[in-house]
Amino acid sequence: MTQTTVLIAGAGPTGLTLAVDLARRGVDLLLVDAVAERPGSRGKGLQPRTLEVFDDLGVAGALLATGAEYPPLRTYHRGQVVWEGRMHEPRLPTAAVPYPMVIMQPQWRTERVLRERLAGLGHRVRHGARLTGLDQDEDGVTAVLEDGERIRAAYLVGADGGRSMVRRAAGVGFHGETRPAERMLLGDVTTGDLDRDHWHMWGDPATRSLDVALCPLPGTGDFQLTAPVPAAADGEGDLPEPALETFQAVLDRAGAGVRLTGAGWTSVYRVNIRMAERFRAGRVFLAGDAAHVHSPAGGQGLNTGVQDAYNLGWKLAAVLAGAPGRLLDTYEEERLPVAASVLGLSTALHEKGTKGDPDAHVRDEETRQLLLAYPGGFLSEGPRGGERVPDAVLGRGRLFDVLRGPHFTLLTFGDAAPDTVGAAGAVGAAASRGSVVRAFTVAPPGRTGDLVDVEERLHEHFGAGTAVLVRPDGYVGYHGAPGGLEPYLSRVLGPR
Repeated sequence: MTQTTVLIAGAGPTGLTLAVDLARRGVDLLLVDAVAERPGSRGKGLQPRTLEVFDDLGVAGALLATGAEYPPLRTYHRGQVVWEGRMHEPRLPTAAVPYPMVIMQPQWRTERVLRERLAGLGHRVRHGARLTGLDQDEDGVTAVLEDGERIRAAYLVGADGGRSMVRRAAGVGFHGETRPAERMLLGDVTTGDLDRDHWHMWGDPATRSLDVALCPLPGTGDFQLTAPVPAAADGEGDLPEPALETFQAVLDRAGAGVRLTGAGWTSVYRVNIRMAERFRAGRVFLAGDAAHVHSPAGGQGLNTGVQDAYNLGWKLAAVLAGAPGRLLDTYEEERLPVAASVLGLSTALHEKGTKGDPDAHVRDEETRQLLLAYPGGFLSEGPRGGERVPDAVLGRGRLFDVLRGPHFTLLTFGDAAPDTVGAAGAVGAAASRGSVVRAFTVAPPGRTGDLVDVEERLHEHFGAGTAVLVRPDGYVGYHGAPGGLEPYLSRVLGPR
């Protein structure tokens, strides 16, 4: 029997993010996937909050170097350009938001970058390893692979997609709907007949309906083709074969005047809107599409899965290092409401899109995922508890440079903080629990401190004289007087 500490099923963006996060914490893990390396552009939009996660994991640079902002949209009808616009209004980086724009990146490359990072940490994906069953007891989980191999792990995370075997084997319901009449042809295709500076669309402006679209994928010679499949009178009808000939016929019917020269990955997508009734069943956890499946509208699915993994990783590591098991309960407590909210958002955007609503893509503030927070929960204490920590200029560096890594970060504001001794004692207590806390005094300009709040934005945001404990995933755990930090840490990480 193969032994590991954490078994992850599914090597898409969610599973890979979790594996990288655990690997950098020194957690023994095994990442398996039922298929060989995944081709295809699939989910291609990386939201600003996801880029912040990837910054922390050390892969944002590689993804930004090969990705690009979404190009302007150009819509044609009967051979004429009838509309031009943008899906996302341009934004410049700010002190608080270093990655303001959605970045287009074909999913195959996002996965490749994460796999390379994971390999640098000493782990590789086991492809062609399909789980067929699992059994769990008080001490761990035993999973069975298709070839009969048995794997024993302390915890199992199912990141194995909307048809998750892990979810089914754990007996977790998956509620929602499949819309058989709402289907889409997808494929990565090549053509020399279009510029790569626009997302080209053909449709009927009178009905605001789409016939076919070709989106240039950055750093490649490919376009991602999307084309809705009209429903038959019975509400569904036969599905065409997703192949080069089919794609060409769709373009010809639309009068695009575009000749395709090749097709790689192809697929047919049916709209599924579902969510698991639980994200945890004993020692089994669900993340990504195994826990929630979205429509493509708003680009939320992949990004929400990455956030799941980022939330779960540090908690698994902390409990394995001796923190109370109660900490793992907060994964479902925090992520299930967020996933439900995001699912509602993506569904609302999808409904607008299917009705031709011109405002279907105007909810940038919500889709960027920078506003997601965990207020009022077990891990969130104080006025800013549960909020995302904004970036800030600190001397010659930035706050995100200080936060980067698997540790907690304690910030005390101003050299007049009333109880820095108490805060220092709390840091020592956390260290004795096996949790690394890096502590800094943040001073306003002209004062002495480990860090200088050049623009005083952090002092304005958190208040002078306060202590802020930043969780490893970049959210505020504790915000308040320094003397209250020790009780908080005792509650969350256990007594000294």
